[in-house]
Amino acid sequence: MPSPFANAKKQIDAVVDILAEYYPDKSKFRKVIESIKNPQKVFKRNLSIRTDNGKAKKFMAFRSQHNDARGPFKGGIRFHSEVTEDEVKALSTWMSIKCAVVGIPYGGGKGGIIVDPQKLSESELEQLSKKYAEFIAPFVGPWKDVPAPDVNTGEREMAWMLEAFEKKNGKHEPATFTGKPLALGGSLGRTEATGQGGAYILSAYADHQGLIAEKTTVAVQGFGNVGYWFSKIANDLGYLIVAVSDSSGGIYNSKGLDIEKLSELKEKYGSLKEIAERFKSKYKFIENEELIALKVDILAPAALENSINEKNVNGVKAKTIIELANGPTTPEAEEVLLSKKAHVLPDVLCNAGGVTVSYFEWVQNLHGYRWSKAKVNKDLKRIMDAAFEEVHKISHQKKISYRKAAYVLAVKRIIDAMMLRGRV
Repeated sequence: MPSPFANAKKQIDAVVDILAEYYPDKSKFRKVIESIKNPQKVFKRNLSIRTDNGKAKKFMAFRSQHNDARGPFKGGIRFHSEVTEDEVKALSTWMSIKCAVVGIPYGGGKGGIIVDPQKLSESELEQLSKKYAEFIAPFVGPWKDVPAPDVNTGEREMAWMLEAFEKKNGKHEPATFTGKPLALGGSLGRTEATGQGGAYILSAYADHQGLIAEKTTVAVQGFGNVGYWFSKIANDLGYLIVAVSDSSGGIYNSKGLDIEKLSELKEKYGSLKEIAERFKSKYKFIENEELIALKVDILAPAALENSINEKNVNGVKAKTIIELANGPTTPEAEEVLLSKKAHVLPDVLCNAGGVTVSYFEWVQNLHGYRWSKAKVNKDLKRIMDAAFEEVHKISHQKKISYRKAAYVLAVKRIIDAMMLRGRV
């Protein structure tokens, strides 16, 4: 199976022929493309902490800075036992694409530490977070590189990192990190931002397709932060959420689910499977693979990579896929879906609500002024709607998939910024 970074480069290669039409100087164009296919810088270091029993322990850490032609690098920091240099390079590339698709002034960055955070105490995690912030301190900052939370990190880790960074630099610079607690300069609306952005894309797409919310059935794979907020907001907009799932399996009701009630029950009972077993008359339990194959109008994978793959794609009956997770559809599975005349709305568009509200947090920090939640949501809708319209227009004009259209839009914006700067 190709590595994530090989996939990222392949996705750029897939739109090169279309992009070449815009640039008469082919030699310069090829040089820029080769440059975009590789990160500008990758930093790595072993970080040492003192464990609670007094022993020293080392962890390998990375930060990839992909391309800053459009603005400072931007991207999360993940704590996971399977983090690799290849993965952070791929993720930083995708962050450049994502920021360019929605037109926010950033390039892509990504960081990670090879660690299983479940095996560390809170004080050990605090040490590790602060050591990481000290490691990246020389090459991050509001106008250099703006990190954020990612897998197994959140506002707690951002608070620790901000403290270590500011202590090292001797001044307050809250705009260096986003995804912070509200008390330290976080933004209203950040918690639900990714799901909210996905719901705005759903609405914009539905308008183009003439879909009526109350008659449109939706199945959502994943009931974590993104899956829950997307389901709840889409539900509030009138869409019929007939199935949701978590790692234990899913719940189905053809008449629609009360998402808020389900969330309360999950908080109480721990898993959707447990809810289905306790309330058999109300909820039908289904396996995750059954959810993928449900006869619904829209399938929204909001959990893991490669959820829709060569093994299960032939069973997919939904005519529209809204990718809320990163990379939930394999390239081979997407080819099958496109051959069945299905639409795949790509992750770099659908889940860009998170980084967009991170951008709003950065803007608020730089201005020293907090926006209302209404303003955050209004501006998020404006940006997501505009991005969808641009992608839809390119898809329609060039007769290409939504993913290719998103890449044409994004890579062209990066190329133009590089050429304007004379970086060739």
